[in-house]
Amino acid sequence: MSNIDEILSISTVNLLKQKEALSKTGGKAFVQHLKSAIDEVNDMQKESELAIADLATGQVKDLHQAALAIGKAETSMKLMLEIRNKALNAYKEIGRTQL
Repeated sequence: MSNIDEILSISTVNLLKQKEALSKTGGKAFVQHLKSAIDEVNDMQKESELAIADLATGQVKDLHQAALAIGKAETSMKLMLEIRNKALNAYKEIGRTQL
């Protein structure tokens, strides 16, 4: 058996194992992971809004912590938007693929 045949057989075994794992979980693991990531971004946005409201009303206790909360929320939102854009681009590319 040549090296290419060995690599193909190993790849096939790995793909079958992945397929079994997905069929056992029903693909829900990815959905749960995605939902938890979105919830985390939402929580950061809420903290940021609270920090901005505290800044506007003068009730801010620690300006540094408020700035950090706002920065984290901004960065996490940018990351989530980039992930969304990459997923949409991948979907469009799959749609353009000829069978």
